[in-house]
Amino acid sequence: MSDFLLYEQDGPVVTLTMNQPEQRNPLTGNTAIPEFLAAIERIHDDRSVRCVILAANGPSFCAGGNLHKMKRQALPEVTEVDIRQDYRRGIQRLTLNLFNLEVPVIAAVNGHAIGAGLDLACMCDIRIASEKAKFAESFIKLGIIPGDGGAWLLQRIVGMSRAAELAFTGDTIDAQQALDWNLVSRVVPHDQLMPAAREMAGRIAVNAAHSIRLTKRLMREAIHGRLSEVLELSAVFQAICHKTPDHSEAVNAFLEKRAPQFS
Repeated sequence: MSDFLLYEQDGPVVTLTMNQPEQRNPLTGNTAIPEFLAAIERIHDDRSVRCVILAANGPSFCAGGNLHKMKRQALPEVTEVDIRQDYRRGIQRLTLNLFNLEVPVIAAVNGHAIGAGLDLACMCDIRIASEKAKFAESFIKLGIIPGDGGAWLLQRIVGMSRAAELAFTGDTIDAQQALDWNLVSRVVPHDQLMPAAREMAGRIAVNAAHSIRLTKRLMREAIHGRLSEVLELSAVFQAICHKTPDHSEAVNAFLEKRAPQFS
């Protein structure tokens, strides 16, 4: 039985729900990382999955790091090498694996997304916020830096200047400002958060599974690839898509003016 992450599947949509609300769903000092990694591996292996929703129980989305564990890291017997390895073998593995998950991930941000909690949302493809959501890149308030990849993620979403403002001040912004800054794609009433996330997931999941996964991979490669490289990869992926039964079904359905029935 899961201690941190609930895994639920409804057809092609998986919902992952962080479930330590009394601790505000921290990512360290618990089993969060191995549970996330196991869930990601399960989704990779299940070709029926076409979309993932990342949600949280309780009033907070994710508080980031566990402060009690941070305090222990300052003890003399814990070396800098130990801490470096802890990051590399821990939360940084989550960053790489969640960011590179083959299917689209929607973050349903219900409350505070603080520090690594904000960066967790930034590892996802789409962010929908409750009107009660709050966001902060708050590492600097604790005298540390975003060790989970937030320095790379955040500026690609909101731009260099706004990412710098958030990272250098540690200020908290509300859902409306997050929307204005393109940190989230929409803000909804609190009781409509999960229905909105499921509706978005449904609009994604009706499409062909192979094209969903290849489109996400292409977008990930495009972040750091040259145009010529992305065009070459696009040609390869397109050749794969053209030879799939789902492509033929989609074309036939369009010509016959009916909904496609994908395998």
